[in-house]
Amino acid sequence: MNATNLLILNFNEIRRRSIKIWNSIPEELYSWKPDENALTCLEMVRHVLESEYYYHLAVNNRGSISNFVSPFESRELLSVQDELHFAQQFRNSFMSTIQSFNEEDLKNIRIDRSDVGYVRDLGDMLLRIAYHEAVHTGQILDYLRTAGVDRPNIWD
Repeated sequence: MNATNLLILNFNEIRRRSIKIWNSIPEELYSWKPDENALTCLEMVRHVLESEYYYHLAVNNRGSISNFVSPFESRELLSVQDELHFAQQFRNSFMSTIQSFNEEDLKNIRIDRSDVGYVRDLGDMLLRIAYHEAVHTGQILDYLRTAGVDRPNIWD
């Protein structure tokens, strides 16, 4: 298995487990958050999906997007399923983009996000994007624990 296929596998495994957790959020807790400065459960799901859209643009741009316009911004937060359904087109496009890269691309393409403190090679950047989702998925698990909700087993 080559590096690109491993990246795709990693993205798909993280998303599969995220969806398992996101689908376990009871509707009555969509607006729950652990403190006034935190995102709500549903806002956290949107943040992950919207960030992936942004990161895809940044990968294509080889750096940060200064005038980012989000297609998520004007949408009402309704449900996990609605967010996933809307984001699927962007996810498919992102996965196709990743699949188009070869080993040399992963090492030699640079993503310049010096405006937020880093420049990374493409392979590193893609791993950071996946890590971003994994971290927030862990936060949702903590939200559910704090709210006293049963959590799904993601360690299958």
